[in-house]
Amino acid sequence: MIRSILLTTCIMASGILFSQKLKTVTYQDGAQKLNGLVTSNAGKKLPGVLILPAWKGIDEEAKNAALELEKQGYIAFIADIYGEGKIPADNESAAKSSGYYKQNYKEYQNRISLALEELKKAGAISDKTAVIGYCFGGTGALESARGNMPVAGVVSIHGSLGRDQSRKNEKLNPKILVENPADDKSVTPDDYNNLIKEMNEGNADWQIITYAHSKHTFTDPKSPDYNEVMAKRAWNHTLLFLKEILK
Repeated sequence: MIRSILLTTCIMASGILFSQKLKTVTYQDGAQKLNGLVTSNAGKKLPGVLILPAWKGIDEEAKNAALELEKQGYIAFIADIYGEGKIPADNESAAKSSGYYKQNYKEYQNRISLALEELKKAGAISDKTAVIGYCFGGTGALESARGNMPVAGVVSIHGSLGRDQSRKNEKLNPKILVENPADDKSVTPDDYNNLIKEMNEGNADWQIITYAHSKHTFTDPKSPDYNEVMAKRAWNHTLLFLKEILK
């Protein structure tokens, strides 16, 4: 009997691990090959979440977020912004590559749009999709809203809040949640205030949550900035927001 129970437990555990395997999806931006990842529930008709990774490309934080979102009943797709052969190897190259897309925001928006299409091809319900992003990806989440992409909402998680102030403030249709670490030195008071001004002038449905005693990459367990308590709160706030707008 005990042996049978142990065997059943092992089989169940193996099934859970198998069911949560991420699958590679290859897509194109012209001649550039892109390699995204999708959760194993692809093909079902479910709400969908596009994940925009941090400045070094697809990482463990993005993968873990995708697997957790699958557990919550979402199809998750992790975007490849840089493309095959162009993934940054270190902080210096990551700063250069992410800086390029921040400056050339139309190209960034295009790569996000392409990934969003892949999410929908994977079965995500067209009017029940959202974008979340970490760090550089958090900037992308805001660019998704600025581009008025066909999503219900966006979540910027310790993203850069600043942008070129020569850009006009436009109407912002997606709902916006900004999860901002209180001690993020990359976000200036002007960045913060200008974002609020932009969202108000865009008549957006917006919310900013600021996390105490938290530095830039406070949600990443591999970062020295990691704040476990605030990271858990931020994730719960993300799930609450997604539930409100997608279910």
